[in-house]
Amino acid sequence: MGGRTGWTPLHLLARDERGRAIGALPAYAKSHSRGEYVFDHAFAEAYHRAGERYYPKLQVSVPFTPATGRRLLVPAGPEAEAIRAGLVVGLEGLRQRIDASSLHATFLTLRDRDTFLGQGFLERNDQQFHFEAAAYRDFQDFLENLASRRRKVLKRERRDALASGIAVEWLTGSDLREAHWDSFFEFYTETGSRKWGTPYLTRAFFSEIGRAMPEKILLIMAKRAGRYIAGALNFIGGNTLYGRNWGAIEHHPFLHFELCYYQAIDFALSRGLARVEAGAQGEHKLARGYRPVKTISVHRFADPRFQRAVADYLIRERAHVDAMQEELETLTPFRNP
Repeated sequence: MGGRTGWTPLHLLARDERGRAIGALPAYAKSHSRGEYVFDHAFAEAYHRAGERYYPKLQVSVPFTPATGRRLLVPAGPEAEAIRAGLVVGLEGLRQRIDASSLHATFLTLRDRDTFLGQGFLERNDQQFHFEAAAYRDFQDFLENLASRRRKVLKRERRDALASGIAVEWLTGSDLREAHWDSFFEFYTETGSRKWGTPYLTRAFFSEIGRAMPEKILLIMAKRAGRYIAGALNFIGGNTLYGRNWGAIEHHPFLHFELCYYQAIDFALSRGLARVEAGAQGEHKLARGYRPVKTISVHRFADPRFQRAVADYLIRERAHVDAMQEELETLTPFRNP
């Protein structure tokens, strides 16, 4: 990664006095704001209006991956907090070295958030929609916890999605073949070209993940009349199924919901996983049993004027996100307790 992608790796490594690695932090110099899923276009525009340069900025994240996880990679131990804080201090030194306008760390755990906030970063909140699989024994148990009207709608959607003679396959591990990736890449480019203009993943990428981590991949494929027509790519974590990419070459009502949401739920429940994270955004997921979950990012600006202005703005934005979450929770399809 780097070069023309606009993601230049500048990862930080902390070492002890003997030269052993004791901590790490994934960081990138960015020349744009794409592939982050925490939208800072308003910040960039404000810099532009003030006649200032927003890029490069320094980004702590996993590219193209809107999943909460550890960013300060430090093993447990009595010195862990000092090492974590030291990495954040080192990040500021790196920012100065490349003359970046700002520092950003996205999709943080609570512990990482607290470390960054202790170094003067500003918290920003957004939301995703996750399915809490640990609450149910199986798909039928999930259905029985829905309000009657919503349960009927969900069952109808699933029937209609497969009504044209469509069969669904779960492919993982040794089941994955190059022919499956050929088909999925066709779906991905067809749908991605219509939605985003230029899909960023290459055909070689799918072969590589299929070779490197087949047991961590779930490819949900739909087949009609002997050929694959749609698919959804998921990654299997320690206790979470992460939905990532979807595509189709035929349109069938509710097939997207079936492959991306209902089949993901079914798989997670069958494997004893705790949750399904179906990617960024999408209030339509609420009606399919996914609940609103707060996500966390942190930001710090070199220019104190922007730091103060953004701090004021984020107070109001966080209040709006909290209010929105409360409202969205009332729209979930579950029975009243």
